[in-house]
Amino acid sequence: MTPIKITLIMPGVGCKPGEPYVRGWKMQPLSLAVLAALTPSDVDLRFVDDRVEPIPYDTPTDAVAISVETYTARRAYQIAESFRARGVPVILGGYHPTLVPDEASGFADAIVIGEAETVWGRVIEDCRRNQLGNVYRSDARPALDGLQPRREIFQNKPYLPLTLIETGRGCRFACDFCSVSCFFRQTYRARPVTDIVAEIEACGNQTVFFTDDNIVADFDRARRLFQAIRPLGINWLSQGSVNMADDLAMLKLMRQSGCRGILVGFESLSDETLVRMGKGWNQTMRDYSEAVSRIRDSGIAVYATFVFGYDTDTPDAIDRAVEFAIGQKFFMAAFNHLVPFPGTPVYSRLEREGRLRFDRWWLQPEYRFGDVAFKPRHMTAEQLAQRCYKARRDFYRFGSVMTRAMDLRANCADVRAAISYLWINLFSGREARKRQGLPLGEGLEGKAA
Repeated sequence: MTPIKITLIMPGVGCKPGEPYVRGWKMQPLSLAVLAALTPSDVDLRFVDDRVEPIPYDTPTDAVAISVETYTARRAYQIAESFRARGVPVILGGYHPTLVPDEASGFADAIVIGEAETVWGRVIEDCRRNQLGNVYRSDARPALDGLQPRREIFQNKPYLPLTLIETGRGCRFACDFCSVSCFFRQTYRARPVTDIVAEIEACGNQTVFFTDDNIVADFDRARRLFQAIRPLGINWLSQGSVNMADDLAMLKLMRQSGCRGILVGFESLSDETLVRMGKGWNQTMRDYSEAVSRIRDSGIAVYATFVFGYDTDTPDAIDRAVEFAIGQKFFMAAFNHLVPFPGTPVYSRLEREGRLRFDRWWLQPEYRFGDVAFKPRHMTAEQLAQRCYKARRDFYRFGSVMTRAMDLRANCADVRAAISYLWINLFSGREARKRQGLPLGEGLEGKAA
């Protein structure tokens, strides 16, 4: 077979001039380690992470494959154009090209739509023959058995000290703002538990982040997973739905298996808003306070997320959420304005109503991280942006940090946990300030490539 060189690239969101990339975003790009594992061993594979190193535009390569999310689209397209100007074919894949294939096709020689497992081998063979197609579409939901990411591509890169592992893909819920739900078409598939245990043992890191959008999507399967990883002695974090609080035995098992914290998407304290966003099952007729207490009583810290900007949201909704988050002593919290990601129901609705402020906000030079891309009903876009930013500042102010430190069940259960809590909260407050106003598409070199 003809030997070829392939370069995998993870693009960054952007940088403020003269400042380093936001540290909290420097996590291992698991999707590219999976892609590397799918690549035949005779391919000369190189991985470059735009977030931590310069792009080697002039290093010889036969093709470049770039993983694209909406926030990284502008930077990804810039990188693609630079390689194509040098005669190097570019392949784009990931969430963004799948949801807006017509746009992505204008910046690439080929795009991959959907999950790569069933088509990546064909992409490689077409590269060998110098006959790259325009579109590679994966309509099937590939089996996840036997897949072990090639983590050696991460060596000598300054990532956060935790290993990302996928135990399942997708989500059965249909929140109208969620691009994950659209990408996976409301499906969920779990990996074999034995494969997950083998991957944890192989990675050699005691701190693991399970990337699942909802690790308790299937309670029975979740129990089997927690029981299997319990002997491994790891500390792990993940994301899960609030209904986990209904199963006290499962919460106990989660903690015994090493769970230290869980991200829960509360999203809103308003039943009406939850119904509008397609998250009616999360309604506050479920007592959030009781659910939080059950989770924390189990020794699991809670990272809460909220979303604002729906037509039922007034300015005081943000204030109430901050008060609630501090009162519930959440380990961390995110107060985000609604982001209309392309391909989602909320984007289509706002576009139909003429309420989008930008044509493809993710490509606009004037757009900054933290800007609101649509016209809210009960406040201006600028007011919504500033109120969300103020909410983050208020939550991470020193008084709030100390109030929440009084949770001796989960946040500060021992000296080590207390030190971690204080460091992470002070760090998160600084990170929130660094992200606000960040321009999309600026590379480490301080200018677009």
